Amino acid sequence: MNRARIVVLAIAVAAGGVAAYLASGSDIASPTAPVVQMETTDVLVARSDIGLGQQVTADDLQWQSWPASTASSSFIRRSDRADAMTQLVGSIARSPMLTGEPIRETKLVKSDGSGFMAAILPSGMRAVSTEISPETGAGGFILPNDRVDVILSRRTKNPDGAGADIFNSSAILSDVRVLAIDQTVEEKNGQKVVVGKTATLELKPRQTEALAQARQSGTLSLALRSLVDARPGAKSANDDEADKVVTIYRGTNRYTVSCSPSCN
Repeated sequence: MNRARIVVLAIAVAAGGVAAYLASGSDIASPTAPVVQMETTDVLVARSDIGLGQQVTADDLQWQSWPASTASSSFIRRSDRADAMTQLVGSIARSPMLTGEPIRETKLVKSDGSGFMAAILPSGMRAVSTEISPETGAGGFILPNDRVDVILSRRTKNPDGAGADIFNSSAILSDVRVLAIDQTVEEKNGQKVVVGKTATLELKPRQTEALAQARQSGTLSLALRSLVDARPGAKSANDDEADKVVTIYRGTNRYTVSCSPSCN
């Protein structure tokens, strides 16, 4: 074999080796940059939409991972308050919250908070308190969310001046809801009894005027209504009495009473 052929063969082998090396090098994966893990924290959020005035239950809340860098200081974090869900159950929403929205305590009012009564009042209604006693409050059996009739009892002088005084009673309000009733345990005849001294009623604006006038006219009593009357669709003979409040003038005396459904 002549020298020229040997040189050409050597060059070809060298070129093949270089090509093989380059080809094998391209198969080697370049080093991958490490993935940066985002720091997260568990935040209390609304599991479902919470409406204005709605009472919050455990099913309305859940913990959800949230980027720690964007978690506001007003958010409730599990690392800070692991029992927050239990603490907030029973609160009332002061403003609506959407599903997935972080819970802020400024949007809730606790059942023992100063804003609780305003939160549970339906739109257009008023909360008015009146004094009661065991004798005028159904013996302490009236509880929040019960429905009652408000009865006014008056004592007037006999027009003749010689006979006994005249006593009369009338229902000035009918089928109103009891929002709250303060109850304290007292000792009576050696036994512990629960006595309410003030009842807070849910009234319409004109009913509040009737109640305020009635307090100056005589003694108010609450008559507890049956739970059957409160069922949806239930109809009683007095359903319309609460909306028909009239004022009667007798001489210089002014009386505010409720009118029966047949009254025009």
